Amino acid sequence: MANSGKGTYRPDSDVHISFEDQQKINKFARLNAKADDIKDELNIKQNDIKNLEEAVEELALADDSEKIPFLVGEVFICQSLEDTLKSLEDMKVKKQNEICELESKCEELKSQMSELKAHLYGKFGSHINLEKEED
Repeated sequence: MANSGKGTYRPDSDVHISFEDQQKINKFARLNAKADDIKDELNIKQNDIKNLEEAVEELALADDSEKIPFLVGEVFICQSLEDTLKSLEDMKVKKQNEICELESKCEELKSQMSELKAHLYGKFGSHINLEKEED
């Protein structure tokens, strides 16, 4: 049976699933989906950091007297090279903090999932598959 780590029960057996067990399977699936969403968000933020670093590298070639257009919301403002570099650094620090928070949330979810996985495998053994499929 194909499974994407969502806590699928294999119906080809005679194992009884209590309401409590079904709730745990459902909770595992929700946590798994949330962890996947966080991983996607982490990838986006890590890519944002790379883009900010590339922008800083490009600005290393700029003339100090030039005004640099900088996007704020939906509007470009022109500011000095020094102010632009500071703005980019501030944005990078903010993204790094967001990444740390997301990594912490992901670890917390993994911990909860491990507890549920241990309980469910302990009860159902090979009759349940909580592992992700490799694409």
